Amino acid sequence: MKKLMNEADRFVPDVLEGFGAAHADLVQVHGDPWFVTRRDRASGKVGLVSGGGTGHEPLHVGFVGHGMLDAAVPGPVFTSPTPDAIVAASRAADGGRGVVHVVKNYTGDVLNFETAAELLEDEGIAVRTVLVDDDVAVQGSTFTAGRRGVAGVVPVEKIAGAAAERGDGLDEVVAVAERVVGQVRTMGVALAAATVPHVGRPGFDLAEGEVEIGVGIHGEPGRRRGPLEPADALTGHLVEPLLQDLALGGDDEVLLLVNGMGGTPLSELYVVYRGARRHLEDAGVRVARSSVGNLVTSLDMQGASVTTLRLDPELMALWDAPVRTPALRW
Repeated sequence: MKKLMNEADRFVPDVLEGFGAAHADLVQVHGDPWFVTRRDRASGKVGLVSGGGTGHEPLHVGFVGHGMLDAAVPGPVFTSPTPDAIVAASRAADGGRGVVHVVKNYTGDVLNFETAAELLEDEGIAVRTVLVDDDVAVQGSTFTAGRRGVAGVVPVEKIAGAAAERGDGLDEVVAVAERVVGQVRTMGVALAAATVPHVGRPGFDLAEGEVEIGVGIHGEPGRRRGPLEPADALTGHLVEPLLQDLALGGDDEVLLLVNGMGGTPLSELYVVYRGARRHLEDAGVRVARSSVGNLVTSLDMQGASVTTLRLDPELMALWDAPVRTPALRW
């Protein structure tokens, strides 16, 4: 294992201290417990909080700022944050109109956010939860409790954040976020596994010339393994399930998001984007908005995921609304 790190047990604190120093104009990093808040925290709006294990950067800390999250809670590598940290972050994010928790569908995340929500309700803070489960790869899996939350969480946080920023109430922000969850789907592929710092070896083995179709962001098994094919063919294996699951076609408009897993060059992601866009357009789908880059990574995993979100005029306007975070700005 070769990584730019100090001691393995200092990895997460070192990441957060560096992140906070680099983006001190936008965020504030808090320790004991660890969480990140907006530097320009505003009262009088619904607070938006999310979180999950470290190793997926910029998710979630990189999406803290104007037009997106009010706070994010990083756990240990690939491990859910604890309830006390979620409670502290939610208190900080509460502007007097309640807090929305955006939670990816993993057992640890769901349980710990549920516990935190109960504690916050006891304090008089209204909390609502939106569960993100966009991964179409999961079909009767024994490894997960239903579909996993993967890169589709980015448009959920962006669009819900824009709704909160414009002044929507708690129920309205939840309704917008749940509309996105209902219309967003993701499928990924891995070419090589991630190496967790405190483990020191790849999380799974792929033979030379083999890929994992439908891999999860923690290295969970996908739908199948198969041979490495040309990029357009692999991309077709990712896009076809999205078309089927959302019944896309007939002049639907979508956001197309091509996400890198951490170890894939941006040049290759644009090759994937090219293929994905062609597959969608061949099916009669119009790509109205696009995003390409490393947004929901898996440490140094080689691979990519493709996300489609069916858009309507309001969702498109909320996606376009101003955002200023370390990872997204327009």
